[in-house]
Amino acid sequence: MTECIFCKIITGDIPAKIIYETPELLAFHDLNPQAPLHALIIPRKHIATLNDLTEADAPLLGQMYLAAQHIAAQAGFAERGYRCVINCNLDGGQSVYHIHLHLLAGRKHSWPPG
Repeated sequence: MTECIFCKIITGDIPAKIIYETPELLAFHDLNPQAPLHALIIPRKHIATLNDLTEADAPLLGQMYLAAQHIAAQAGFAERGYRCVINCNLDGGQSVYHIHLHLLAGRKHSWPPG
């Protein structure tokens, strides 16, 4: 995916403040943070939207949430709480078409989110 900004971050063509990585995942700080901690957790495998997931991708999603748990704990937000969000397509608020989990922590979140 030569046009995908997240794929370019994975390859190192675009710099990012990396905070976590495994052979399957990469996590970095969002450029436009909506909370004191706003990390994006992405798979190294390009998957455009949640609608494009297959049964074989299910373990990858679990790894993304475990990464969020780890990052929140390392940053000291696990006990206070945090929010994890995956947007899907335009009406769902997705702006980059490479699935990514938003980890938001460090402020109180309300419901509904908006």
